[in-house]
Amino acid sequence: MERLGKESPFRRITVPTSLLMGLNAITGFAILLLAWYILSHTITPQLPDPARTLGVFWQLLTNPFYNHGPNDLGIGLQLWLSLKRVFAGFGLGALIAVPLGIAVGTSEGLRAMLNPVIQILRPISPLAWFPVGLAALQASEPASIFVIAITSLWPTLINTALGVGSIPQDYRNVAKVFAFSPWTYLTRVVLPHSLPYVFTGFRLGMGTAWMVIVAAEMLAGGMGIGFFVWDSYNSGQLDYVMASLLFIGLVGWGLDALLAGLVRRFSHG
Repeated sequence: MERLGKESPFRRITVPTSLLMGLNAITGFAILLLAWYILSHTITPQLPDPARTLGVFWQLLTNPFYNHGPNDLGIGLQLWLSLKRVFAGFGLGALIAVPLGIAVGTSEGLRAMLNPVIQILRPISPLAWFPVGLAALQASEPASIFVIAITSLWPTLINTALGVGSIPQDYRNVAKVFAFSPWTYLTRVVLPHSLPYVFTGFRLGMGTAWMVIVAAEMLAGGMGIGFFVWDSYNSGQLDYVMASLLFIGLVGWGLDALLAGLVRRFSHG
């Protein structure tokens, strides 16, 4: 039996998705570096170009944990101090946000009562919260943690309330039929259904916390990546500022990737 048509002499080439994504990422970084290079050599010549910045980046990376006194720490120690503050503030915020989000998502009356308060407090800038924390706590370290907590808890609170509020009515009816206790309802129905929402809130809240710590440390002084950026700027070392921004971005990317993995894990059971 004759075959209809002729087979193409060229085989269809299938590019793996992971390879395609990698090529797209490389292209994106190449465009960013090109734009940065053009800007640093035309419109903003005072801005260090990518080659100079990457040189400083590598210099900081080769000895990240040196300690020559409180005002002269390696970039690794600066990042570690900032991360400790971030996790302390983020953890405090999560301890408040998750139970409150469950309560708000469960009770319509509580939701109606607290929603206006949340909408008023949520948009307040972290820089506006810092004087409040400093006045209340009388020290810059706890004030920085307070600012991170108060600004990072809103995504977790809102997403947790959304997850609890979206529990299907069938699940609620089953819980009523089997006369679940509040604890059983919480552990067997509420948490399993809302965990993807909670971890999405964690992901957004951690991103907020990592952005806030830089501003808080600029105000608080002392040590940390935010102070390192500000101190480098005051010293006229813009190449160190730009290299620090790369470190901040990479650490933020890592934190987001970690929490994104948890979101995928709990979203797929």
